[in-house]
Amino acid sequence: MAPTPSGFLHLGNVFSFVLTATLARRCGASILLRIDDMDQQRVRPEYVQDIFDTLHFLEIPWEEGPRTPEDLKREWSQLHREALYQQALEALKAGDKLFACDCSRSRLQHTGGVYDGHCLHRQLPWDAPDVCWRINTATPLSLDMRTAKGVLSATLPAEQRYFVVRKKDGHAAYQLASVIDDDYFGVDLIVRGEDLWDSTLAQLYLAQLAGMDCFGDTTFYHHTLLMETPDKKLSKSEGATAVRYLRQQGKTKADVFAAIAGMLGIREHAADWQTLGGLLLDHYPVLRQPVPTQY
Repeated sequence: MAPTPSGFLHLGNVFSFVLTATLARRCGASILLRIDDMDQQRVRPEYVQDIFDTLHFLEIPWEEGPRTPEDLKREWSQLHREALYQQALEALKAGDKLFACDCSRSRLQHTGGVYDGHCLHRQLPWDAPDVCWRINTATPLSLDMRTAKGVLSATLPAEQRYFVVRKKDGHAAYQLASVIDDDYFGVDLIVRGEDLWDSTLAQLYLAQLAGMDCFGDTTFYHHTLLMETPDKKLSKSEGATAVRYLRQQGKTKADVFAAIAGMLGIREHAADWQTLGGLLLDHYPVLRQPVPTQY
């Protein structure tokens, strides 16, 4: 669950869960439940509890990771791995691969939301107030993404150039924490939505720059998204697609899986996640379309 449990889970989350569980079973892999909770100001207990409630309600299994919110705090929280994040940041800084940046959100809005490297050569102090750390992506790298369809070659998109690895609050940013966590837990199959394609490329760039070869050997599966409207993806909310709302309306797990199948145009009945997962992988052509070989 990335980057923060900041809302109630919706049908799109369940769709991703089902794909993950199905792929794991077919690969003989274990499923790791990872909840990114570094941004403690946005984490709310009811959202964390909702993750466990939803997985139990739908009977979707996982083998590794926390079993309860208390277990998350006690053993699995990202806060327990903060020393690893800081160690990685210091290594990147020592290798002259980072720079400090004090650009405001308003300035980024003036550049269309794409960072232009404004602070790359300003040599701002690392510990100055309101400074984040960005990775120097000026050197182009050829990125090889392993997928079920084979290895795809790509380059870092403009939107991900000079991405943030340490936030202004001093904590590791999502891209760095995610790569470190995957390496720490030995993750070698990652299932995520196609909207995170750019993030995957940023993480592959970071891993290559940091010499984390194991991450480069990871297989990625980017799936299509469930859409609220043709141009709007589902969001975490208490709306009609939130599993919590559906449960309050008396819907069963079979109703939830049927709703997902219906949104994808699948007419076959799916009473459980195993059946839905099989339909998704075997009969839904959009999921079998290869992602672009160049980006």
